[in-house]
Amino acid sequence: MANESDLHEDFKREHKIQVGSPRVFGIVFCIVFLAIAIWPLTNEGNVHLWSIIIAGLFLLLAIFIPDSLQPLNRMWFRFGLLLHKVVNPIIMGLLFFFTITPIAVIFRLIGKDPLNRNFDQKLETYWIERNPKELTSDSMKKQF
Repeated sequence: MANESDLHEDFKREHKIQVGSPRVFGIVFCIVFLAIAIWPLTNEGNVHLWSIIIAGLFLLLAIFIPDSLQPLNRMWFRFGLLLHKVVNPIIMGLLFFFTITPIAVIFRLIGKDPLNRNFDQKLETYWIERNPKELTSDSMKKQF
C-alpha cells in the first residue's frame, strides 16, 4: 500500500482561507439590508423600516466599532464554507447529468466513438502511422 509520501501529488492545502475584514462585512450587510428595505418600492409597496434600522446599525458598527462585527463575520464565513460543501457537489452533479450524460447518449445513438474504443481483431496494431514529412524542427516549438 502506498504511503502518502510515495505519491507525487500533494493534496494538502498549505494556504489558509482568510476571513474578510469586519468593516467590509458591516458595509456589505448595510447595503444588503438597504436593498431589502427599498425592494417593496418596485411593486409600489412601503419601505421596510426595520430593515433600514438594521442597515444603519451595521453601518455605525462598521465605521465606529468594526471589531464588534468579528463574531458575526466568522459565523457568516463558516456558514459559507458549509454551504460550499453542500451546494458544490449538487451543482457539479447537475452539470454532469445535464451536460455530459446527454452528449454521451447522443454519441451512442449516432454511433460516434471519439476515443476509438472498439476492439478490432483484424488489426495487427493500433499504432497510428504518421507522415515523417510533417515533422520538422519548427513543429516542435511552442507545443502548447
